[in-house]
Amino acid sequence: MLVHLPIEATPSMLVGVRTYAWVGVDIFFVLSGFLIGTQLFKEVSRTGDVDLKSFYLRRAFRIFPAFFVVLGLYAIFPILRDAPTMQSIWSFATFTVNFDFDPRIGRAFTQAWSLCVEEHFYLVLPLFVLMLHRRISMRWTLVIAAAMVIAGMILRYTVWESQIGALVNADKLRDAFAIYLRDVYYPTYTRLDGLMFGVILAAARFFKPELCKRYAPPRVTLPIGVGLVTAALVLFSIRGPLAGTDLFLVFQAQLGSVAGFPLISIGIALILGALLDVEHVLKRWPVPGAMVVATLSYSLYLTHKSAFHIDRLIFGEANLQGGSGFVVYLVTSFAVAIVLWFCVERSFLRLRDRILSPSK
Repeated sequence: MLVHLPIEATPSMLVGVRTYAWVGVDIFFVLSGFLIGTQLFKEVSRTGDVDLKSFYLRRAFRIFPAFFVVLGLYAIFPILRDAPTMQSIWSFATFTVNFDFDPRIGRAFTQAWSLCVEEHFYLVLPLFVLMLHRRISMRWTLVIAAAMVIAGMILRYTVWESQIGALVNADKLRDAFAIYLRDVYYPTYTRLDGLMFGVILAAARFFKPELCKRYAPPRVTLPIGVGLVTAALVLFSIRGPLAGTDLFLVFQAQLGSVAGFPLISIGIALILGALLDVEHVLKRWPVPGAMVVATLSYSLYLTHKSAFHIDRLIFGEANLQGGSGFVVYLVTSFAVAIVLWFCVERSFLRLRDRILSPSK
């Protein structure tokens, strides 16, 4: 949300954070990989099987209702769109919009790209767990993970060299950035690092808890994780030929594109593992409002860009600057999310529980 907030309404203390707030997506991928991986590992260890029907139905009830309501509103009422142009509704509806997603063609509802990656992950991981849980050791799991990391780095390097580097050298920076987003940042096959390391963390903690406790205590994993995330951010910040251009063009630094994603994903996974180990301590200091934000997070994700856009239409962008603008953007985005949660999300989650809960 901070990335999408107009800079004029960003509090001074958050301006520096805003530069790297895109990391939130990478944190989300690691968390998702860990949570879904743990859920599937528990089930397959307990029953020897994965109930694919139940898994897919639960994910569908969780994701589809709110998403398709928002997508329908975008389609029927163009005034709600946060940008004048939009990719085809069909590409959103089939969760394929993150492939060939060129921001020069359409920019509305762009945050849906990460949901597409998540949906592809939901589709494939249960099948892999079902097929491989008795056929593959932790050693081979790590070998496959390493191969995937290397393949991702080679792919991103190849894309850069063949399509982006020439545009940068020709000083066509806007086109280069758009192609970077389309061919490196958005596609599922270039963004598997976070999900994969989240799953590896789940597997290590579930199947090898003693080894994790012995060789990966928080005093080791936390500083290493912070160091890796810091190193990745430094790589992404090396401007090179992009010095002096728009702030977000720092993403185009070739070294960051190639090595930054796996580094940041490993670092986040290590930090998450450390925090899980000290969870009993962290529980003593609950964060006020954290549960509300967690409950509304999906609705906020879906609607905040449109809410910001409507704010600008109603109040005028000139009247939404400084602290007052920040408050208006924050209050209205939460208000819209609350409506979506109560009217759609909560209703379908309750329906899901009634349908899928074992009969008494």
